[in-house]
Order: sequence, then C-alpha cells, then structure tokens
Amino acid sequence: MASRTSTPLTHPDVSELDLFRLMAAMTDPVRLAIVIRLAGSSGDIPCTDFALPVTKSAGTRHFRVLREAGVIHQYDVGVRRMSRLRSDDLEARFPGLLNLILQEAAHFNRDDRQAS
Repeated sequence: MASRTSTPLTHPDVSELDLFRLMAAMTDPVRLAIVIRLAGSSGDIPCTDFALPVTKSAGTRHFRVLREAGVIHQYDVGVRRMSRLRSDDLEARFPGLLNLILQEAAHFNRDDRQAS
C-alpha cells in the first residue's frame, strides 16, 4: 500500500534506460504479465487491481524492478499506487522493442495454450 511516508519513487530518464536491465526485468513471467496488462489498458491501473500469483511483498518487488528498469511509471494517489507503461519513452529509446516483446509474448502464450 502506498503512503505519504514511503520512499519517493524514482524513475530513470529516457537517456538512462539500459537495454540489458530492461530485458532482465521483462524475463520474469509475473513482470511480463504486468507489462502485457498495462499495454492492453487505456489508462493507468492501481497495483491492487493486478491479480498476481505471488505474495503482496513479492508483487511490490516486481513493480519496483519494472519501475527501476524504466518499463513503467508509478505515482501515488492517496493510498493507491498507480502504474502505467512508459510506451513512448521505450519507443524513443529502443524503437520497436516493446512491440516485439509483446508480439513474442503473445506468440509464446498461444503456443503454450495449444500444447495443453
């Protein structure tokens, strides 16, 4: 839960985005699921709206890894922490990468469902 006494949220500038840190952040299935959900959203989503298959503290860590890698932007509204995908920033720094990741994730999920 977000609070006014929590540590200020830091986000890397576009010029500071690192490809290897970004890719490492997206290799985890839980974090990739967060990215996919945010990519399909028309607005910002509170962290509590994600039904993650991990504990609350692990979920917090997953969001922090994505934020510190520059994949998402987070801000607090009261006690809610909102998240959005940094699509424009990622596209500016690594043109086409986010779309490629989302296409591969969809392809992988489709192949995984067909094998079941």
